[in-house]
Amino acid sequence: MKYLAAAALLCGSMALAQSADPPGFHYWSHDDLQTMTSGLAPQMDPQTKLKSQSIVTQENHRFLISHREGGGEAEFHETEEDIVYVQSGHATLIYGGKMVDSKTTAPGELRGPGIEGGEKKLLSPGDVVVVPARIPHQFIADAKDPLNYFVVKVTEQKSSEKK
Repeated sequence: MKYLAAAALLCGSMALAQSADPPGFHYWSHDDLQTMTSGLAPQMDPQTKLKSQSIVTQENHRFLISHREGGGEAEFHETEEDIVYVQSGHATLIYGGKMVDSKTTAPGELRGPGIEGGEKKLLSPGDVVVVPARIPHQFIADAKDPLNYFVVKVTEQKSSEKK
């Protein structure tokens, strides 16, 4: 009987250990993301018509949610790739080309009012876009159809940092 109780305890402990999420594992349901982004609109900067919020930072990547209701600034990230998943709304993404009147806003980060000669893509719910580091890009949204999106920012690792 003692062996049976010990075996049951061991099996229960193993099942409990297997149900715990491993380090670095994250899950956000569709509803979780909608709830998080719906809370961003009241916090939006009236000048930029944008509110972003970091969810998790882990090693060389960050997870963010964003809400946009207007034309954003053009951006250039020296070492960060943006992976964008459009949750709701529509926007025009302008990418490539040359940034106009760009200014350094942080180390390796430039911002400017626009892009000359870039390509355009209309973004819709369910779309995924990967913008590599060193590619100027700009999101243009409309207050009548706000853009809500999930972003993964991946920072390039130097060759000595790679595993």
